[in-house]
Amino acid sequence: MNDDPAHAFSPQDSLVALMIAISASDEDIRTTELVKIETAVQTLPVFADYDDDRLTVVSQVVFDLFEQEDGLDALFGLIRDSLPERLFETAYALACDVAAADGTLGETELRLLEEIRYELSLDRLAAAAIERGARARHVT
Repeated sequence: MNDDPAHAFSPQDSLVALMIAISASDEDIRTTELVKIETAVQTLPVFADYDDDRLTVVSQVVFDLFEQEDGLDALFGLIRDSLPERLFETAYALACDVAAADGTLGETELRLLEEIRYELSLDRLAAAAIERGARARHVT
C-alpha cells in the first residue's frame, strides 16, 4: 500500500485527510464542510504550494480506508508518517473548524476529534483553546 504514490502523503495531504475524515465521520458530508476544506486549502499559508488536484486523491484514500476494518488506524499511521509535530495543532484546528462548520457536532465527530487529540498527543489546554476558537468562529 505504501508503494502507491497516492499513499505517499505530504504534510498538506495529512491535513486534508484529517479534514475529509472529520467531515465523513458522520457519513454525511455537508456542503458547508466541503466549502470550509476548500477555503482552507485555497487561503492558508500551509497550503501555499499544494496541488489542488491532490484533494480528490486524498479524499479517495480516506474513503477507501473508512471502508476497511482497521482503516482509521491505517489513516493515523499515514498521518504520523508524514505530519511534522509543528503542524499537530494546525491539524487539530482545521479538523475542529470543519466539524463546527455546519453548526452541529454529532457523536461520531466528537469521538473522532477525541481520537485525533490522542493520536497527536495534544495538550489538553491547547486542545480546549483550539475547540473554543472553532466554536467562536462558527456561532450563529
